[in-house]
Amino acid sequence: MKLIYLVISFIVLSITSLFIGVQNISPLDIFSLTEDQAHVLFVSRFPRLMSIILAGVGMAICGLIMQQLTRNKFVSPTTAGTEDSARFGIMVSMLFFSGAGQLGRVLVAFFFALLGTFIFMKILDRVKYKDAIFIPLVGMMFGSIVGSITTFFAYKEDLIQNMSSWLQGNFSLMIQGRYELLYISIPLILIAYFYANKFTIAGMGEEFAVNLGLNHKQIMNIGLVIVALITSVVVLTVGMIPFLGLIVPNIVTMYRGDHLQKSLSHTALLGAVFVLACDILGRIVIYPYEVPIGLTVGVIGSGIFLYMIMRRKAYE
Repeated sequence: MKLIYLVISFIVLSITSLFIGVQNISPLDIFSLTEDQAHVLFVSRFPRLMSIILAGVGMAICGLIMQQLTRNKFVSPTTAGTEDSARFGIMVSMLFFSGAGQLGRVLVAFFFALLGTFIFMKILDRVKYKDAIFIPLVGMMFGSIVGSITTFFAYKEDLIQNMSSWLQGNFSLMIQGRYELLYISIPLILIAYFYANKFTIAGMGEEFAVNLGLNHKQIMNIGLVIVALITSVVVLTVGMIPFLGLIVPNIVTMYRGDHLQKSLSHTALLGAVFVLACDILGRIVIYPYEVPIGLTVGVIGSGIFLYMIMRRKAYE
């Protein structure tokens, strides 16, 4: 998995994504765009491309951080209840802070995503049987409980249709003015790169990290804050994208190893490439209609996840 191949794939898929849609725009039209074509390109296609890239990069890096900190290759925002907790936070913001803007909803969703992730980590500390498969199953059960509570209150308050928009990721609504919150993930990704070596040491265990003079608790908290905030922004803006943070880091670590700083750039690029490929597939399979990204990533990602479970000895 050479970086140059990922860069080339990223560029090709990005250009392809710009020129796929109901409105016929070809690369040859780029220097002689009509008013309607320019409007579609700059108001819809570019924002969609940026949201795909930022969501793919952000969720892939979240998965990599969580796997490093928990020392478990099957832990991610999907299998740790982080996404479900963020969706619960969105419902709470709709119930009690309906007048709050997008940023206010992000803060509420972030609080509950962080709380849910901390609860999962506490459960992880108390679980004695730390099998590679058992831990994410516990996280998925925890996420299902949170999701059931969310659905219950959504039905009770007649919000089930509103909540369904955050149940499945969809890039078709990404237009200018609706995706800009995703830019919050850029400084968080930079912070993750800055703390990459410390996350690697923290993932080796508390005793080892403390012996090297590292504040283990502080580094763990920083990592979980980054994961919770990026997940909240992506869920609020795009929706839930299952298994992305699970499969991409696993594929990268197979080739690059467990050193987070060395694998971070590969993980970010592969995350963007994977989501771009799934989005393009979803847009052409039933053209001119499209399949939501949550469905395409979920189907492909779950298949890869099952394959990794069956081949788990190869990753241990």
